[in-house]
Amino acid sequence: MKGRNMTRWRDPAKDPRQEPKSNLITAEGAERLRGILDHLSRIKRPALSAKVGEAAALGDRSENADYTYNKKELNRVIARIRYLTKRLDELQVVDRLPADTGRVYFGAFVTLEDEDGEEMKIRIVGHDETDTAKRWISVDAPLAKALLGKSLDDEFTVAAPAGNTTYVITEIGYRDPARQAR
Repeated sequence: MKGRNMTRWRDPAKDPRQEPKSNLITAEGAERLRGILDHLSRIKRPALSAKVGEAAALGDRSENADYTYNKKELNRVIARIRYLTKRLDELQVVDRLPADTGRVYFGAFVTLEDEDGEEMKIRIVGHDETDTAKRWISVDAPLAKALLGKSLDDEFTVAAPAGNTTYVITEIGYRDPARQAR
């Protein structure tokens, strides 16, 4: 085992170099995680278990690449199921609009304008549902922290790797979780 690069999924929350993440999630984010957990538990894990059983029946496991690969994949899926089960128990689902929808809070869709007049649309979501392609940022991100509690036309500055950037909030919106559930 010495010198081998062992890879396995590890909970980023247990990394001492990282700040603890928030336990907030949108209703649709929680539903997506439950769907992933259900798929892994009911479909992926039984299929991999069957493949491991079939490969094990072929004989010598030490030289059986199919057995080794599927066994590692099964262990990875089991670890992910454990993590999702625990994480879903820890999460606090935000399933209602804030009292003041004129301010930026968790779940907000925000349009920002920088000093050059460039617009950027983002959404503030939980750590487990961030998506760079959609521009959904974690509530724990520096930009989100700077936005929380601000209102329309507020100006603020955020420290970025390329230097400080100043933004103005040009639009704030929310998706009503009660309407999503229907």
